Amino acid sequence: MPEISVKDQVKRLVDLQKLDGEIYRFKVELIEKPALIEELRKKFEASKSHLLKLEEKLKGVQLKRKELELDLKAKEDNIIKANGQLSQIKTNKEYQAKLTEIASIKADKSIIEEKILLSYDETDTVQAEVAKEEIVVDGAEKQYLTQKKQVEEEMMLIQDRVKVLDSQRKQLLPGVDKVSLQRYEKVLAHKNGLAIVPVKDSSCGGCYMNVNPQTINAIKMHDQFVVCEICQRILYIEDDL
Repeated sequence: MPEISVKDQVKRLVDLQKLDGEIYRFKVELIEKPALIEELRKKFEASKSHLLKLEEKLKGVQLKRKELELDLKAKEDNIIKANGQLSQIKTNKEYQAKLTEIASIKADKSIIEEKILLSYDETDTVQAEVAKEEIVVDGAEKQYLTQKKQVEEEMMLIQDRVKVLDSQRKQLLPGVDKVSLQRYEKVLAHKNGLAIVPVKDSSCGGCYMNVNPQTINAIKMHDQFVVCEICQRILYIEDDL
């Protein structure tokens, strides 16, 4: 097999880079998209947490009212009991004391009844807030599930595209010199999927730093690979290939 010139090796690596650049970008997306799904999930969970707090608040209000109702029942029982004791009292002083006791219990009963009425109002208010928030959460859930499905479908399309690109890459590999390929892939692995870049306006297409005239002349000689002194990517000149 005839030796492949440096110029031809560069051309083939440029073709390979086009595929590798796409593959790298797609693989980055496949890493980022699960994080996007997690971000969407957290946003949805945050909307649910407010609803849960409102539901807990409603339970607390309802529990408080039940306790008040138990207190009210106890006061009513005490009033009945005290009224029953009136007929058994023999002295006027004891009779007046019992009446005072009954009046006090009734006053307490009135306070409890007022609290129960306020509790019903509070329950209605919180129930309205819960109902409103349930609509918000329902909408947020639908939006989350829709977006999650969309991202998952995008991931499946990307995975299919990567398979196609990998297949095309394998077809190119036999035409690339092994030593050149090893050098290229070593740079590729450490430079965010970009191993060979053009020089444009005397600047490296990878790090955008200035490329001096001597380096540009060396590239045009086509007798060796020339790399950027800053980022170590392989350099080429598009119009010279």
